[in-house]
Amino acid sequence: MPKVLAQGKTIECNARANLRIILQDNGIDLYNGGAKLINCRGIGSCGTCAVKVEGEVSPANWRDKARRSLPPHSPTTELRLACQTEVIGDVKITKFAGFWGQSSQILWTPEG
Repeated sequence: MPKVLAQGKTIECNARANLRIILQDNGIDLYNGGAKLINCRGIGSCGTCAVKVEGEVSPANWRDKARRSLPPHSPTTELRLACQTEVIGDVKITKFAGFWGQSSQILWTPEG
């Protein structure tokens, strides 16, 4: 079973499990500020669940690529939308500050 390391927690999950659901089900604070109330609920249109993913995940799908092609995101960054990402193997997740998680300031790291 793959393991997700985020905010000091190690979470086991099934292969191909949705990253957003894994994080939320395990009490990981995925959204910043007002995005906790105003987000697309996992359809990939708002971009507020952007996180840095290190490890084996599904390739970016068209929704992830499309949303990250719009400001303030960039398709060239290492961020992914958690709602559009499936966990394949062990991963480490980092969340950045900013409404869309796009700031260079780290909000939380895999270790806490």
